This record gives sequence, structure tokens and C-alpha cells, in this order.
Amino acid sequence: MSEFRFYSKLDLTILLGKRACDAEQLLEGLESVPDTSIYYHTHKYLLQYHYLTPVPPNDFANWALTSLNDDVLGEQLSSIDIVQFESIGALRSAITDVVKSYLGKHPGKKRECPPGEEFHFMATQTAILPTPLIARTLEEFAVQISQLSLHSVYYHMFDAHLRLGRGENDFSAWFRSIGKPELADEVRKLDPYLSTLEGLRTQIKALVKRYG
Repeated sequence: MSEFRFYSKLDLTILLGKRACDAEQLLEGLESVPDTSIYYHTHKYLLQYHYLTPVPPNDFANWALTSLNDDVLGEQLSSIDIVQFESIGALRSAITDVVKSYLGKHPGKKRECPPGEEFHFMATQTAILPTPLIARTLEEFAVQISQLSLHSVYYHMFDAHLRLGRGENDFSAWFRSIGKPELADEVRKLDPYLSTLEGLRTQIKALVKRYG
């Protein structure tokens, strides 16, 4: 039986030197920044607020609402359902489509943010680190996941699925490889955006015990 090696990560936030004062400049940035920037601005809340149940806003929506004072654009950006996307490219397209549609419907309406409230595009440089934790059976997995940092839970559930473009979280992929397709499907169906990371860990543990 194959083993599962648990990993964690360290993120370094970097400024990209690109900013926006209005919706047109926001669109220009959205179309040109690297994927890591789109990922950062749509997913950082999941780690920052892991002790609260997140309703994951994204930085683009927050900026439109608070700095541009544009309820229409802000609400449209807030309505994007992040969980449905299998790649950063698809998520980027959905966000840019919203801004393009907004600009097309409001050609003469140009709002600029106050000085000092420009949108600054940021990204992350990520270092992936192996942990000493290895699971060879589901029983070991249930014990080890209890000892993981939330950064490790985040890495295996979010980074593998979306930022790394694997289409499936690491846990489900391993469960499938050891002949537990039902468990793999159940974990894959978990909506990580509707729970805290701690709550997500608890759900995974319960499923492992049920199918173990």
C-alpha cells in the first residue's frame, strides 16, 4: 500500500508594482498579473480567518465596495462562486468577464478611488516543506491529520486542487489510490469554502473513520 506524506507550506507575500485606481485599471491588472496573484486575492481569507466560518470575500469585490463605493460592481464580484472552478485560469476569466460586462453597461460611469486607496496587486512565493508525518493506513492517517498544522490542511485541500491544477485534493487522490473510491468521493465533495479549516479537518477525520 502506498504511503501518504504530509506537507506544509510557507508563503511570502510580494508586491507586483501594479495598481488600479478605477475599474478599467482593475481589468488591465486582472488580465496581466500571474496566476499566483489571482489565487492570493481570492483565497487569502481562508487562512487569515480559519477560526471563523468564512464567507470568502475576495479582494477585488472588497475594493470595489469600500474604495470605489460601487455597490453594483462589488456585489457582482462578490457573487462569483469560487468553489466551482477547477483552475486559476477559469477563475480569472470569470472575474474579468464580470468587470468587462460592468464596463460595457456603464461606459460613461467612471469612479476613481480616493488617493491612498488604490488596489495594489500582490502575489505569493510559496515554499513547500515536508513534515515528519507519514500515513501508511487509514488508521495512521486519522491520527496524523489530528497533528497537522492548518497550513498543511490548507495545502493539501486547496493548493493541490486549484493553484497546482490537479483537479482533486491530495487526500482524495490518495484514498482513491489505496482502493477507497467512496471515501475519496466523499472527501472530494466537501465544500471547503463553507467551513473553517479546523471544521474541515474534523469532517475529514469523521469520513476516514466511517470508511476505514
